[in-house]
Amino acid sequence: MYGSSTPEISVEELGRLLAEDRRDRQFVDVREPQELEMAKLAGFQNLPLSKFAEWSADIHDQLNSDHEIVVMCHHGMRSAQMCQWLISQGFSNVRNVAGGIDAYSAVVDPSIPRY
Repeated sequence: MYGSSTPEISVEELGRLLAEDRRDRQFVDVREPQELEMAKLAGFQNLPLSKFAEWSADIHDQLNSDHEIVVMCHHGMRSAQMCQWLISQGFSNVRNVAGGIDAYSAVVDPSIPRY
């Protein structure tokens, strides 16, 4: 999508990761609060890209750079941007959810509303 510099995972792999109880993995959703009202997955921290100026300076307090970070949005474009930014901030284990929550709903869990 954004080239090989943005590591991606499939929605099927995301489903497997969510089923594991791991403390060394962080999930970030960069969608807007109104999008979360329509469809969301448990366990994701919301860091909306539109509020970047509000949370970006404290990113190292909010996310542990030693842990894996999985980033999601609606279709995978905004989360790819977030992954690139996190990598530029020194986070090395960052992966983008290919297709976002829309693909997750279509492929893994149809109970998640699509919008």
